[in-house]
Amino acid sequence: MPLSCYKKKKKNGIFPFHTCLAEDGKVVTRFPPEPNGYLHIGHAKAAIIDSEYARIYNGKFILRFDDTNPENALLEFYDAQKEDLRWLGVSWDFEYHTSDHIETHYKLAEQLIRQGDAYLCKCTPETIREGRFNAKTCSCQADRTGPGALDLWKEILASPEVKYILRLRGEMGSDNTAMRDPTLFRVIETPHPLTGDKYHVWPTYDFAGAVEDSISGVTHPFRTKEYELRDPVYFRILSLLNLRAPHLMEFARLSIDGMPVSKRKIKPLIEQGLVSGFDDVRLPTLRGLKRRGFVPEAIKQFVLQQGFSKVESVVDFSLVESVNRKFLDSRVKRYYFVPDPVQLTVEGAPKKTVKLSLHPDATMGDRTIHTASTFFIPRQDVEKMKQGDIFRLKGLYNVKVTKTGDAMVGTYEGETLIPETAKIQWTTDDHIPLKVLVPGLIFNGETFNPDSLHELHGYAEKAVGGLPAGEIVQFERVGFVRLEKQKNILVGILTHK
Repeated sequence: MPLSCYKKKKKNGIFPFHTCLAEDGKVVTRFPPEPNGYLHIGHAKAAIIDSEYARIYNGKFILRFDDTNPENALLEFYDAQKEDLRWLGVSWDFEYHTSDHIETHYKLAEQLIRQGDAYLCKCTPETIREGRFNAKTCSCQADRTGPGALDLWKEILASPEVKYILRLRGEMGSDNTAMRDPTLFRVIETPHPLTGDKYHVWPTYDFAGAVEDSISGVTHPFRTKEYELRDPVYFRILSLLNLRAPHLMEFARLSIDGMPVSKRKIKPLIEQGLVSGFDDVRLPTLRGLKRRGFVPEAIKQFVLQQGFSKVESVVDFSLVESVNRKFLDSRVKRYYFVPDPVQLTVEGAPKKTVKLSLHPDATMGDRTIHTASTFFIPRQDVEKMKQGDIFRLKGLYNVKVTKTGDAMVGTYEGETLIPETAKIQWTTDDHIPLKVLVPGLIFNGETFNPDSLHELHGYAEKAVGGLPAGEIVQFERVGFVRLEKQKNILVGILTHK
């Protein structure tokens, strides 16, 4: 059904309209991932839109695995995608696989053949492409359609050696090339992860998507705008089969500058060894974002802020960071980390035991540090200093520079706050070495950026060493960092500033 069905009324969350046939308690939506990889932030947008729309109307939300291409589907991804959705906070009322209904699809295909609305084609892919390009009717239409073709269809179902495809008798003269006799079924001999060798004839997305939306009771299916030209195919199939037509709606796919929000772009990066895997911290996969330190609430809020629109746009990743920062700022503890450290000796320094707060919110507590005369401070701060300058070791006292260089020396200058004095992070000689991975944008335009991952080496205060892997902290003046164990060694991953 075209978007003209939609009446603009008032905004309800991310949806700037109510549909003319959306009734409270009767809306059914679905999220139909193909189990061929880990979910990314683009999938998150789709899943959140689908689930939120059902929630607004007190309806039902279905998780359907569109697993009709055994060449791509892998068993591990069924559970992996459910784990990703649960982490995202998306729950569903019912779950199933398109492969569960393959026998129903076969019966519907036979119906089209009997009606003369589909025909069996033996042409090569090159011939089919040429025919579509030139809007030329396929010669197979004449003798491989109608009741006489059912025997051949049964042969195809019985043996993978009979390699025909089933095509819709569409409109070869249509300006919309999607309507030029699209493929409905094809032979795929690769074993299916759930059904094994039981079936070798599989429906295409055009056929399976339309049929499943109808027979599963979906009332308002959403899909990205890239499928808009295929809408006439969707409705033609349902009309010919006399199946209920849902109210199909499109939205713009999520595009982030410098980020591959597409499995088509992510998979080659992994296969070529350019990234470490689907959870590489430079990737916008949900696992990569989680490992980097993004929280699911931030991803959901980011999606909601983008709204529901068909207008294509490219957003900057800093928008995702900005939302995540608001969530992290109020909940994570703060510590000192000194990148590229330079030793500082403070002459005349008193030995002190100081308590430094873990957060401006006093309820998050503090940590205790014992100091003497040896410290380590960031090289970038040292390089700005000259003899005679006074700076403050943050939360401690003032120091006057008497010697610069790789072994810096200063004198104790009291604890009274001096206006306009630089405040510098520090650690004592009781610290832990820490490597922090710094991810950047993985693409420059369409080209892989080989400098998209850097390492920052430094010292963190000793308390950081006792934190559990997975905790996110804020290193002041550095950024938010998620801690993880790599070969039993604590490593940090910079989430963002």
